[in-house]
Amino acid sequence: MLSRHTNPIAAIATAPGRGGVGIVRISGKALGPLVQLLCGRALKPREATYLPFCDAQGQPIDQGLALYFPAPHSYTGEDVLELQAHGGPVVLQLLLARCLEAGTQVLAGLRVAQPGEFTERAFLNDKIDLAQAEAIADLIDASTAAAARSASRSLAGEFSAQIHQLRDALIHLRMLVEATLDFPEEEIDFLRKADARGQLSNLQQTLAQVMQRAQQGALLREGIKVVIAGQPNAGKSSLLNALAGAELAIVTPIAGTTRDKVQQTIQIEGVPLHVIDTAGLRDSQDEVERIGIERAWDEIAGADAVLFLHDLSRCNAIEYRAAEADIARAMAQKASKNVPIIDVWNKSDCVPPEHALPPAMAEGAHTSVRLSARTGEGLDLLRHTLLQMAGWQSAPEGVFIARARHVQALQAVDAHLMEAAAQLHAAGPALDLLAEELRLAQNALNQITGEFSSDDLLGVIFSSFCIGK
Repeated sequence: MLSRHTNPIAAIATAPGRGGVGIVRISGKALGPLVQLLCGRALKPREATYLPFCDAQGQPIDQGLALYFPAPHSYTGEDVLELQAHGGPVVLQLLLARCLEAGTQVLAGLRVAQPGEFTERAFLNDKIDLAQAEAIADLIDASTAAAARSASRSLAGEFSAQIHQLRDALIHLRMLVEATLDFPEEEIDFLRKADARGQLSNLQQTLAQVMQRAQQGALLREGIKVVIAGQPNAGKSSLLNALAGAELAIVTPIAGTTRDKVQQTIQIEGVPLHVIDTAGLRDSQDEVERIGIERAWDEIAGADAVLFLHDLSRCNAIEYRAAEADIARAMAQKASKNVPIIDVWNKSDCVPPEHALPPAMAEGAHTSVRLSARTGEGLDLLRHTLLQMAGWQSAPEGVFIARARHVQALQAVDAHLMEAAAQLHAAGPALDLLAEELRLAQNALNQITGEFSSDDLLGVIFSSFCIGK
């Protein structure tokens, strides 16, 4: 019986729906007989051939192009056949059914591919590493031009090259430590003569640079979840509309107009911001509004940044200030630890320019921004502040796309190298502990490129791909 990774597979490789062109892709070992049966002839490698696609009775399904890529010079590293027909759903389903039917005659085990299985084959056959495989999905899913360029750099291998450079330096350092452990009777101090401390320091500096670029890439991929919160009629919906440049949320003078969250993704310098407008925070007897307020607190708890919106025209009223203080205390408890809370003072157009901002309301608030959602004054400052709080740096050329798991793996490497440095600088270093920390650091690096990965991790990663890729 063929295993899952050696079964020949087939799938529609283009997105569902109607289009000018649709592609059915087949990958497996020794596809020559299937090519002959489907195309009625042998095909020249990597050369497009125009021909009819017929069913089992010889009746035409469509006419199009057939391309044959013999192993190992293909996307998956196996033989690959691509049939390019017109992009109608019925046509492509008929063509896929014909491929599966023909496979039962000349190719044992041909089945429909699972999501991401073509790219998984490419990874398993050493055509790409795991970071490059993930970059393919990220390139497809990119929501901004900056994210697409960064994903393209990762796909080209820039991220992987940085990881391999770190790994090679780490292996060399491990070799020195192991040599000292293996030959303790030698008078030569391998670590001192080879400047092991200097090598480890350089390794940590390089790692810091890679981590910084990876964190930037993770921002481009994941974006930032920004929650707008505050009392009713502070201008939360107006601010969402102003940031989005569209009338997304209903704006009225009536308190409690927003009863459920309204979300929109915008771009600032290529970084996706998932901005969420929430129900006004107050005590309410209205059942529907109370549900909306509970959802608002849930969003605050999961935010990457919170915009605590205040009404400058009411900020001196005693009751308003008391309610603001209550919300600030609750927000400090609800929001995740270290999540920036920005005091945003709205309706600056309703007060004199010399009107001073009140003291910060949010406990632990990082900064205050004065603006008018109606006129747009201060919006650019707010955008810049959001990026700054998220850790984004301008001019992201050279940033490669990265995922949260990549950043976590690099943080693990950093922790192990710090422990290794502590051992190396100790008066009587425990070389066996030093060697173990370096080994664990290398394992964490290998998880990024897939040289040390569990089957469960691979299943999670490739299951998120689209079918046919």
